[in-house]
Amino acid sequence: MSAAVLLSGISLTATANPSTAEVNTTGLAVTDNTVKVGILHSITGTMAISEEGSVQAEILAIEQINAMGGVLGRQIEYVQEDGASDWPTFADRANKLLRQDKVAAVFGCWTSASRKAVLPIFERNNGMLYYPTFYEGLEQSPNVIYTGQEATQQILAGLDWVSEDKGAKTFYLIGSDYIWPRTSNKIARTHIEQHLGGQVVGEDYFPLGHTSFNSVINRIRLRKPDVIFASVVGGSNVAFYRQLKAAGLDMTKEDFTLLTISVTEDEILGIGGDNIEGAYASMKYFQSLPNENNQAFVEAFKARWGADAVIGDVTQAAYLGPWLWKAAVEKAGSFDVDRVREASPGIELTTAPEGYVRIHENHHLWSKTRIGHAQRDGQFKVVYETEELMEPDPFPAGYQ
Repeated sequence: MSAAVLLSGISLTATANPSTAEVNTTGLAVTDNTVKVGILHSITGTMAISEEGSVQAEILAIEQINAMGGVLGRQIEYVQEDGASDWPTFADRANKLLRQDKVAAVFGCWTSASRKAVLPIFERNNGMLYYPTFYEGLEQSPNVIYTGQEATQQILAGLDWVSEDKGAKTFYLIGSDYIWPRTSNKIARTHIEQHLGGQVVGEDYFPLGHTSFNSVINRIRLRKPDVIFASVVGGSNVAFYRQLKAAGLDMTKEDFTLLTISVTEDEILGIGGDNIEGAYASMKYFQSLPNENNQAFVEAFKARWGADAVIGDVTQAAYLGPWLWKAAVEKAGSFDVDRVREASPGIELTTAPEGYVRIHENHHLWSKTRIGHAQRDGQFKVVYETEELMEPDPFPAGYQ
């Protein structure tokens, strides 16, 4: 996407080049010509399969912003750190970015475990984190802008769709063993049992990096659910979907539906399109979205990272982070975190690849939810989207 096209979707109120003393009163790494930010994701370990795309998207956005003159007349320099799929390492790297590098903002994390590990560090040091992943909700920090969807936006719309479109009544919940899948499935169970009149016939969790799913596949066979509701993350997805297919569970047939809230085009690169063909995913973004904003974004992403590069939901949400931060800084006329935070609610992006987003007072984004049908080529065909933007509700009554 050209910088000029994307810029047209942001409401800016200040574009001059004010003095450093004026825009940086808290000792951030800002000079007359540059501003330093951090990128913090796993580029090694089991989560690298999911987080590499986020790094690429954030670098692309920074390069585009620099090409159009930077932020308040300053070029963005980024410091990239590897969380290494290890939560204490995330905490250590966050501390380094904020206390040693003095970055003005950080774009990063993927799992809720990594976000929870860095959250007290951001709040204690008054840093600003742009977090791109769909997550369980039940959190609202003044030091985080959540550019992915919270649980009610992703899970409830997905379950409503599979209930109405597939007539689903019985559900088997399976996920990786940490806070996001467990909390998401708690919300899903409440919705299934109290609002859809359905039944949960099984629920299982496995450690991150787990690669042997034959026992749970046998239990699924015995209980014959209408829906497998899956929140397996990272490299475990490769083993899970390959073993499902090897066991003869054919997702292209109508005898059951697999609905995932964790597999995007990024993970399918490792899984293989033929191993997940026929599954459905509940997301706000798919690479195949036909709107002009997305077509330009896909073209720019592939030009930067190669023709075989793909873009999943979290990658697109990561791309929004630098643009939303730029808009908030220029609205505030300052890099100071307190002023950026105050300026953030109400900022909108009409040319976002997903179509349109706006920052809510609760630091989450208004967005649509879509259902994608996995194709053999690794892409999703969009079969449903909510008519209206869904208001973010990180603390839903009756689901906590």
